[in-house]
Amino acid sequence: MEHPFLTRLAGFGSNEAVVFDGHVYDYTDLAGMVRDWQRYLTRQGVTAGTVVELASPCTVHGCAALIALVTLGAIVAPIGSPSPAKRAEYRDIARPEIVVAVSPDGDRQAEPSGMTAAHPLYDRLRADRRPGLVLFSSGTSGRCKASVLDFTKVLARYHGRGRRQRILTFLSLDHIGGINTLLHTLSHGGTVVTVATRTPDAVFEALARHRVEVLPTTPTFLNMVLVSRAYERHQADALRLVTYGTEPMPVETLQRLRTALPGVRLKQTYGLSELGILPTKSRDDDTLWVKLGGAGFDHKIVDGILWIRSDMAMLGYLNAVADFDEDGYFNTQDVVEVDGDWVRILGRRSEIINVGGEKVYPNEVEGVLLQVPGVAEATVSGARSPVTGMIVRAVLRLADGADPEAVRRTARGHCRDELEPFKVPALIEVSDAAQHSDRFKKVRAAA
Repeated sequence: MEHPFLTRLAGFGSNEAVVFDGHVYDYTDLAGMVRDWQRYLTRQGVTAGTVVELASPCTVHGCAALIALVTLGAIVAPIGSPSPAKRAEYRDIARPEIVVAVSPDGDRQAEPSGMTAAHPLYDRLRADRRPGLVLFSSGTSGRCKASVLDFTKVLARYHGRGRRQRILTFLSLDHIGGINTLLHTLSHGGTVVTVATRTPDAVFEALARHRVEVLPTTPTFLNMVLVSRAYERHQADALRLVTYGTEPMPVETLQRLRTALPGVRLKQTYGLSELGILPTKSRDDDTLWVKLGGAGFDHKIVDGILWIRSDMAMLGYLNAVADFDEDGYFNTQDVVEVDGDWVRILGRRSEIINVGGEKVYPNEVEGVLLQVPGVAEATVSGARSPVTGMIVRAVLRLADGADPEAVRRTARGHCRDELEPFKVPALIEVSDAAQHSDRFKKVRAAA
């Protein structure tokens, strides 16, 4: 008996399903590719409950492989294209029984790993005859965590009727945002547009060429778009909505986006690998106040920290203790402000800089630094101090042609004018090094 999700996809027939590498695949094509993958994986020994590592970029072939694994009842651990060290770490945690690699042109290889996937969370999925999803955190500040989700509960979010849209898949299949984009788009008969490289010009060229209506991305990437001015070179006239999440958005970036993309709605999203992507409503395009939740989600604030309960919440971590309370709320570790029904996310508690007992939120300081002429990107973190415990450290990437010493002087003066003294960076460094991960999320590390 065919899986209901595959039957749903096949029902959209000749509608455009995926645009990849300039080629258009309709839903009949996609369903055929999924069935081909099912046959291939079955021959390789994949059955219900098999733990499978899926190493694939976000291509039509990778999407078909993921759907095939889910419909076979496997427990899939998508890993994208990590470094060899990260891949070894992921494999050591997830213990996949079969490793599947997919190249951009569709070549595929599957082989047994020689490992045994024995874990109580896997046992729960197997006993309930449910497909599973293993998602790894970025692990930028140490060993990553591996969330295990029940994929049946994940799919339950994507049902009913919705508007058919053309959406670009910016986040990869190893990220909850990428999974959400794929399932949301396909479940409504929309079109997934993929890009081989995620540069501002490549993304905006794809938006323009393929008449994309929705771009889900990150604040870090949107700041890169503003610096590059790619939106001026590619007229993405069909674009109607830009959603942003995974990290706090600097107000300065948000306001500049509103000017750069008139007529495009800007919407903040919120989600975690552990919980899924919550429905949200932004108060306005140029503010960071948002309403969280909807069907299947609930939240509460405890001592300024956001806790969320989700119908599709993970079963737990493979390698850590999950911070759920007795009522099923998960501690997100995000510090928030509250204004009635509206919430403003200030940042992850672990990233707060404690300067002599005063709290500094990096996102606030970064927003001020981005107002300085010549600053293309700013990353703020804490550095140890024998006097105050911590001081504020800023690393700046400059726009082409900017004078480093002049920008530093201007930045110091501007911060003194705009910020309380304890928030002013004591260290301001200039660097050409990338300030984000391969998921286009800002990387902060205390020095």
